[in-house]
Formats: sequence, structure tokens, C-alpha cells
Amino acid sequence: MTAAFALATSLLWGLADFGGGLLTRRLHALTVVVVSQTLAAVALGAVVLATGGWREAGPQLWFAVAAGVVGPAAMLCFYRALALGPMGVVSPLGSLGTVLVPLGVGFVAGERPGLLQAVGMVVAVIGVLLAGGPRFGGASVESRTIVLTIVSALGFGAVMALIAAASTTVTGLFLALFVQRVCNVAVGGAALYATVRRGTPALPEGGMPVLRAALPALAFVGIADVAANGTYSVAAHNGPVTLAAVLASLYPVVTTLAALGVLKERMRAVQTAGACCALLGSVLLAAHG
Repeated sequence: MTAAFALATSLLWGLADFGGGLLTRRLHALTVVVVSQTLAAVALGAVVLATGGWREAGPQLWFAVAAGVVGPAAMLCFYRALALGPMGVVSPLGSLGTVLVPLGVGFVAGERPGLLQAVGMVVAVIGVLLAGGPRFGGASVESRTIVLTIVSALGFGAVMALIAAASTTVTGLFLALFVQRVCNVAVGGAALYATVRRGTPALPEGGMPVLRAALPALAFVGIADVAANGTYSVAAHNGPVTLAAVLASLYPVVTTLAALGVLKERMRAVQTAGACCALLGSVLLAAHG
């Protein structure tokens, strides 16, 4: 069950990233974050009310608050790194933190992978890195870009670990995700307000009609992101965190395949090799699990 939920996480995150990437071609990146997370918070609020999730409130929700603060900060660092450096370097490195941080948590908790699982982890991580299409030549990447990428990677991994620690029940998970989204909106909204004050418009060219037309897609991005957090938490609570972390980190492969199928982008040989490695690694991990 851990493998199934972790793979569902990678599918949902991959589709959410693909949708978010398409939307940021027409809308301000912070507008995409704030609106999609607001819609997700509204949906989660309804679920919390319907399930009585507020009764699960307790000190563990501070983990959700921390995830809600760290998440937007990591995303902003990630977008900034993408603007400064080559996507083929930034994207796979940014996803690596979703493996390393939860793996570290699992090792500290005493988890030790078997031989087949260890091989699967190595193969899957190599696949994630190659699927991003890393550039092996060309100009060096600025140190500022590398620092921003590392910060975003650690932030993404920290969010996964924090959400997993924020709840132990399904209804508690709904409440934790709701709290995280409210904090996401608060932090992202403050950043968006600051950019507007500096003269950057929050609305796209065409104004509110364009934003209203994009609401269904924004809702999908926000809800898919929420669902991915939920399936990861279930995976982490029902099996080894190390297994959940590696399988969940396969989302760049999903994004790449979505771009191939929808946008007709051509995959480089290194990306094809990466996708195959990621698939092989997931099979080894799932077989062990």
C-alpha cells in the first residue's frame, strides 16, 4: 500500500507541476500560487467541517503551520532559480530534496533498507536526475542559482516531512492540510502584495476575464497538490518513509511525460534514459514493499 500511495503522490504532483507550468505562461507565478492554494483551502475547509476534523486540533498542527510557511518560500526560491539558471539543471536538483530530507528522517528513526530496496533507491534517484535533462556541458551555473536551488530542494523535502508529522489520522490529515494551505495563502499573498507594490501587476493582460477563465485549471492544480500531500502522508504512515520518499520523488518524470504527450515536446536521449531508470527503480522498490 505504501508503494501505491507514494506512486499516486508522484502522479498528482507531476500533473500539478505541469498544470502550474502551463498557467505561469499566462499568469504571474505568485498569482497562480495564491489563487490555486486559496481554492484548495476552500475545498479543504468544507471537508474539515463535513468530517469534524477540527476536533483533531492539537500541538501537532504547528508542523502544518511550519509546512505552510516553508512551502511558499521554497517555491519562490525555486522559481527564482529557474529564472536565473538552466531548467535542465535546476529542475532535477530541486526535486532531489524530496528524497534526501525524508530519507534522512527515516534513517534517524532507525529505518534501514534491504539490498533490493537500496538498489531501487539509487536507480530511481538517478532516473529523477536524468529525467530533467541535465546539461553536461556549456557555461557554469552561477553560485547564487545553486544556492537557491539547494534551499528550495531542502524546503520541498521539509514540507513532506512536516506534513507527515502533522497528523496521525485521516480527519487530522484534512485539518493539517487545511492549516497548511491557509498559511500558504497568507505567505504567498504577502509576497504577491509586495510585488504589486513594486509595480508588477497581479492580473494578466486581459484582466479578470482571463483569470476567471483559468479558475478550473487553477482549482485542479491546487487540489492535486493537496491530494499529493495527503497520499504521501498516508504512504509515510503505512510503510517505510524511505520507500515513500523515493517513489513520491518520481514526479518530474510525470511532468516530462505530460509535456511530451500534451505539448508534443521532444524528449532528449538522457531524459528517456532517466524515465526508464525511474520506472525500473520504482518496480524494484514496489517489489520489495
